[in-house]
Amino acid sequence: MSNKINPIEAILRDHSILILDGALATELEGHGCDLDDPLWSARVLLENPEVIYQVHSDYFHAGADCAITSSYQATIDGFSTRGIEEDEAVELIKKTVLLAKKARDDFWEKNEQTGRPKPLVAASVGPYGAYLADGSEYVGNYGVSDEALAQFHRPRMAALIESGADVLAFETIPSLQEAKVLALLLKEFPDAFAWLSFSLKDEKAISDGTHLEECAKVFNDKEQIAAIGINCAPSSFVTEAVRVLHLHTQKLIIVYPNSGETYEAETKTWHGQGSCEGIHEKSEEWYNAGARLIGGCCRTAPKHIEELSKKWRIPKAHS
Repeated sequence: MSNKINPIEAILRDHSILILDGALATELEGHGCDLDDPLWSARVLLENPEVIYQVHSDYFHAGADCAITSSYQATIDGFSTRGIEEDEAVELIKKTVLLAKKARDDFWEKNEQTGRPKPLVAASVGPYGAYLADGSEYVGNYGVSDEALAQFHRPRMAALIESGADVLAFETIPSLQEAKVLALLLKEFPDAFAWLSFSLKDEKAISDGTHLEECAKVFNDKEQIAAIGINCAPSSFVTEAVRVLHLHTQKLIIVYPNSGETYEAETKTWHGQGSCEGIHEKSEEWYNAGARLIGGCCRTAPKHIEELSKKWRIPKAHS
């Protein structure tokens, strides 16, 4: 293990929480992008990358301490189905980090503030199920080998690290198998850190049914895992899930739930009542349960991150 400083820990030494951004895809749709596509937000990389820059910028202005890149569904395999060669696919994956870094650096140059850390860029590593584009990131039983998962994830991780991401975001991971593969792959990049966040079946188990308690214990001694937690789960699951994790790990705990609506994979639409208006209100409860990295996932917006920032940070974020 190298002597490189864990960038998340570095921020949390001086700040009570690290504020994450919110949804990327739904914001892109709000800017007129059509994401009804197996590539999802990665399609915008091909067609309209300046909108991705704009959304990152919006979140920094709202108060986010971290941008999660548009690489969730950007994979070598996914791009190859579009006839994109591997070399070009690697450059597109790197571009997700470069867009977020430029948005961060441009923002910071004009808005450097006391009482606020320079934001991080977290490179999204979505699950194998996201590439399948059939909703299996919420189930996790892919029926593929560890080696197949490693071959799928390795080139993207290498590209994201090479392009200068501050940390990797292993996010919406539905299975213990895939999480273990990712943690093992991370050892191939000894200077890199990652957070690991799972999708949930309920308050106490991840999507494949593995208990959160077991997940917490498995990764507790993995030095390169900077934080562990949950994302893209209903906010009603969060407090209990954080409590379970906090009991069984010394890791920093990360939470970024969705709006509370239900995603229908077949139609790629959302149904039900959202509750994301209250993320800033719930954040104190999550903090008291042990969470230190807090933000939003699907269907959350810059206004929710601004509310979160105003609650936790003085002076208030620029809007």
